[in-house]
Amino acid sequence: MDQAGQKALAARRAAEEVQQGMIVGLGTGSTAALLVTALGERVRQGLRFTGVPTSEATAKQARALGIALATLEEHPSLDLDIDGADEVDPKRDLTKGLGGALLREKIVAGAAKRLIIMVDESKLVSRLGEKTPVPVEVTPFGWTRTGNALRELGAEPVLRGGVTGPFVTDGGNYVLDCRFPATTALAALAGAIKATVGVVEHGLFVGMRPTVVVGKADGGCEVRG
Repeated sequence: MDQAGQKALAARRAAEEVQQGMIVGLGTGSTAALLVTALGERVRQGLRFTGVPTSEATAKQARALGIALATLEEHPSLDLDIDGADEVDPKRDLTKGLGGALLREKIVAGAAKRLIIMVDESKLVSRLGEKTPVPVEVTPFGWTRTGNALRELGAEPVLRGGVTGPFVTDGGNYVLDCRFPATTALAALAGAIKATVGVVEHGLFVGMRPTVVVGKADGGCEVRG
């Protein structure tokens, strides 16, 4: 089974965890889009739940499929949050944010009683930062200064979209995609990144201990945690 098939398998398995009446965080990204599609099918079959989307793109898709939506202000405590990830290490710590919604994703994940992460096998890594950069959301004002401060922590930051057309998050911020040396213990560096002036949030999701649903190439589905 190819990567797309693995993602779809994980998304369908995760969608089964949503029960009648739940308040559910809906993630952002390619696998989360497959989840929303699967949940739309369940809604047509009679499932009733309320979704709290982590991005405008997810909200638009969910509305089109008839999924009832609410805000985190209306439901500050969620039964469940389901999202994808860019990397998952053996401790089930995550790198997220290549979809550009890391701030809202982290807020929603923190509000949930349970977090489910859906991935294909390619997202499993031995250490965070092995395959993908760490997205860091920063304020547009002074972003070059913020980037220099991140360099002092060992990062090689690149402005997503470039100077002439920078990517802008739903919150109106920029994203610096940061590569770190292979020897860097990123989980230990998370606090220093967050404490950097100009940083709004980073894509290191550590210590959350999510349930990880892995779609596998052999057509099976593995659940970790």
